Amino acid sequence: MNKALTLPLCILLLTACSKGPEGTTDHADTGAAPQAATDSMPYLDTALPLPQRVDDLVARMTLSEKISQLYNDAPAIERLGVAKYDWWNEALHGVARAGKATVFPQAIGLAATFDDQLLEEVATAISDEARAKHHYFADNGMAFRYTGLTFWSPNINIFRDPRWGRGQETYGEDPYLTGQMALSFINGLQGDDPRYLKTAAMAKHFAVHSGPEKSRHSDDYTASKKDLAETYFPAFKTAVVDADVEAVMCAYNRVNGEPACGSDMLLKETLRDQWGFDGHVVSDCGAIADFYDPDAHNLVRAPAEAAAWALKAGTDVNCGTGRLSTFASLGFALQRDMIDESDIDTAVKRLFTTRFKLGMFDPAESVPYTQIPMSVVGSEEHLALTEKVAEKSMVLLKNDGVLPLAEGTKVAVIGPNATNFSVLVGNYHGSPINAVTPLAGIRSRAGEGNVVHAPGSALIADQYGHYEIVSADNLFHRNEDGELQAGLKAEYYPVDLARGKKARDFRYIPATTLAESPAFTRVDPVVDFYWTRSPIDDSVNGDFGVVWKGVLVPQASGSYLFKTGGALLLDGQPVGGAVSLIAGREYSLTLSDVYLRTVSGDPLEPEVQLTWVNTSRDYAAEAVEIARGAEVIIFTGGISAELEGEEMSVQLEGFDHGDRTHIKLPSVQHDLLRKLKALGKPIVMVNFSGSAMALNWEDKNLNAIVQAFYPGEATGTALARLLWGDANPSGRLPVTFYRSVEDLPDFKGYSFANRTYRYFTGDVLYPFGHGLSYTQFAYSNLNVPETIAPGEELAIDVTLTNSGERAGGEISQVYLSLPDAPVEVPIRELKAFRHTQLASGESAKLQFVIESDDIAYVDNTGIFQPYRGRVHLTVGSGPGAYLTAPQFAEATVVIR
Repeated sequence: MNKALTLPLCILLLTACSKGPEGTTDHADTGAAPQAATDSMPYLDTALPLPQRVDDLVARMTLSEKISQLYNDAPAIERLGVAKYDWWNEALHGVARAGKATVFPQAIGLAATFDDQLLEEVATAISDEARAKHHYFADNGMAFRYTGLTFWSPNINIFRDPRWGRGQETYGEDPYLTGQMALSFINGLQGDDPRYLKTAAMAKHFAVHSGPEKSRHSDDYTASKKDLAETYFPAFKTAVVDADVEAVMCAYNRVNGEPACGSDMLLKETLRDQWGFDGHVVSDCGAIADFYDPDAHNLVRAPAEAAAWALKAGTDVNCGTGRLSTFASLGFALQRDMIDESDIDTAVKRLFTTRFKLGMFDPAESVPYTQIPMSVVGSEEHLALTEKVAEKSMVLLKNDGVLPLAEGTKVAVIGPNATNFSVLVGNYHGSPINAVTPLAGIRSRAGEGNVVHAPGSALIADQYGHYEIVSADNLFHRNEDGELQAGLKAEYYPVDLARGKKARDFRYIPATTLAESPAFTRVDPVVDFYWTRSPIDDSVNGDFGVVWKGVLVPQASGSYLFKTGGALLLDGQPVGGAVSLIAGREYSLTLSDVYLRTVSGDPLEPEVQLTWVNTSRDYAAEAVEIARGAEVIIFTGGISAELEGEEMSVQLEGFDHGDRTHIKLPSVQHDLLRKLKALGKPIVMVNFSGSAMALNWEDKNLNAIVQAFYPGEATGTALARLLWGDANPSGRLPVTFYRSVEDLPDFKGYSFANRTYRYFTGDVLYPFGHGLSYTQFAYSNLNVPETIAPGEELAIDVTLTNSGERAGGEISQVYLSLPDAPVEVPIRELKAFRHTQLASGESAKLQFVIESDDIAYVDNTGIFQPYRGRVHLTVGSGPGAYLTAPQFAEATVVIR
């Protein structure tokens, strides 16, 4: 197809002539009247082969109906019994954005377990909750975004640079680890029924995608054929070939000149032709509009060209949120011969194949997953599992013997993340069932009398982690006599969409949709609500709004920052930044919020809080003072998912639109640590971050460091168990902790030269695979053949012994190096790993088999070639280059 068509712009900007299921004027809709669905229709016959059923259903659709099904928010085709469906749902580390669900550690923490079997348990729990919630929503008439069964997870991009804010969503920097974790996660999501999918998983973002966030819509990344085959493709190939993943999402950026969602090389030649992928492809949201956006790729001049390009390349669903759907122009593209109707049919059939596999056209009793009860959501078993996984995800980076803490130790919990909800959940998360902050977990384990606390500082600048609910002591209203009474007057309104006004993007302006008068009025002591049902009519699927009015009377003077999901006015003025308040003075307060669930489906279970923080206090002085009486300081620092993440607005020193410009600890925290260090007390640092941190000073000056990542809703409980030795740390780093980004190439450089443990030649702070334990493990009796033939597998066995005094789990890692390769190859590569639990003094014989394909090398044209020569291998607690015997064993095998 000509991808730079030259039709006049005024014509190309026209949208498709097809207008929707009610009928169109295009050629394909003429002829016999549409046929309504009956029970005798072949597509409803469960005895027929799936392709035949899909073909029959699609053949009954008009052109406009078919095009409408290529949007992420596909409308109903009522005459055919096709329900409306939104393909967009998320389950990165728990069912996300759909209300209450068990929140597991963020993906980077899941990777730190190095336990693929455990990850399949996690994904199975997630898919249990996903099925239960989907059917609950369907039973209550909810078919919005985040209610479906197609989950846009996992994210298996390679975390090639620590500056990338979305790296927290990945399984780290290694293709093999990423692929194996993806395999387990996808298996757990999709289930093991031979006929039906439990849910549909998605591997994203294909491909060559890992920042920067702020320029992802316009960047063109160059990747050599060698880097593609060696690093960027393997995890996706595992997801497609081994896990049979149902869906793939293409990325925003260009790859070697072509948009990822329009790349023949990616979507046709690699994904479908080479790997045999037969599922559906979804665009990242708005990615197809980037084809013609002047501020993005700007490669074509109008939507019809972009739609045709993406569809012919193999993109089946246009997620067009925020910019409507570019695929709405497919009818016009068809008229202008940019595409054939068969191209549309192919995409629609792929989509309905998935819907049939999910059982959406079959009797519920035929589908084994339809009876999973809502009681599984946040069940005792799932909460116990997330606690177990959180324990295994934390990595002990350094320990001079201060850990584990002795019973009765008096600790001072200092730091901005002690009560920060964001570090529990990371991004792409659900609403926890039982969120336990670090402080709460430590207090529960150590006893209230043994714990003092002070936040100590902001996270950075005006970003604080210790916002608190504005308490009832500060909130009042006036009665009819003008007397000040406790609580805010709350007016609960029905929604009247007929009164609503719409913005330029055709979305309702929520505040305009309130009914003329409230359904009821009451007094609320504080604003801290979570609704699973509408307070107006007790329905699951009900819109409503609330307006709180009253008087704020601060108990202490200061400069306050407020955080709330609603619209806040003080003395009639919108509250944006810090507000100076005087103790005892009265300030009129109005807070309002509207929840339009029938319109947008977001949020499905609304919540609102009115929180604040007094920024005027001398937090550092308070922290130093309370720490004087403690025996050990536990510093809960790092960053949070409110600083790093997807295309954010944050612009602070070290942070740029979700990415990072350096990886040092924010200076306000570093300065606080220096003051605490001067007290001469042991300091245990718990670092929360979704990415590597350059903890150089901390490594030299602190007694112990725990890398916690974002550990899920059981964070506090798991952390306390680890600190006091109830759990023995076994996590390993899935990324390299560098000393500085100055040691790395340019962030936008997509070559792997001097990146990740496989290619980096400099000195690192903590290597990939690193992690300490409270016990010791030794490797002995390594047995490998002296030589093997080309194409022969490599069998390895070794004895692992827990030579310490505590039971513990060990992550055994096998690395290979190919020093005789005729081209440049990775310095070393992970080829196998295993988690083993051993009692003190116990031994186990471990066996590994490395397939011959995993001993091949990639030549400069991107082709895997059989290897001949020496193979240097290590088996141990991490990369052998960073260990000493007996933490690893090594040998050399020759392939002749």
